[in-house]
Amino acid sequence: MAIRGVAKRYAQAVFDLANESGTHDQWLADLTTLAEVADDRVSREFFTGPNAADESKRRAIDQFLPRPEQELARNLAYMLIQRHRFDVLPDMVEVFRDMLLEARGIAIADVTTAVEMSAEERASVERQLSAMVGKQIELRARVDPELIGGIVARIGDQLIDGSVISRLRDMRAALAR
Repeated sequence: MAIRGVAKRYAQAVFDLANESGTHDQWLADLTTLAEVADDRVSREFFTGPNAADESKRRAIDQFLPRPEQELARNLAYMLIQRHRFDVLPDMVEVFRDMLLEARGIAIADVTTAVEMSAEERASVERQLSAMVGKQIELRARVDPELIGGIVARIGDQLIDGSVISRLRDMRAALAR
């Protein structure tokens, strides 16, 4: 949880820089590249471990982000290495992406179903949720077999629970009265 808070602070700073320069997409691409590096076990050990000198780590970053327009992203990576925070990059890119979607008027819907949804079902759920909130939706789906059936969707602080397990709990509570 602490890493998420740190990632949020860094993502907010980067988002502010992107707002000033209008480089949201470039930052997203660069952060995604860095997050992929940080997600790789071997790379993560190299960048977060004490065995390699900071100069070696900087040269490696220069290989991942070689273009002149990536200078700010390189500097960010150098700073994260120096502060021993390179491991926050995967969370940071996720927070940055969420901020970008929100700025573009796109709501994030975390949707849980008991089984994997087909492409048609995903599209239908997106359309229905979009109509409910009046925004374009980015659907993030996950599967939880304990739901038995139905769907649970969370958009911001709004929860829509149409799961079978929820209905069974409601029936049990009603019968217990």
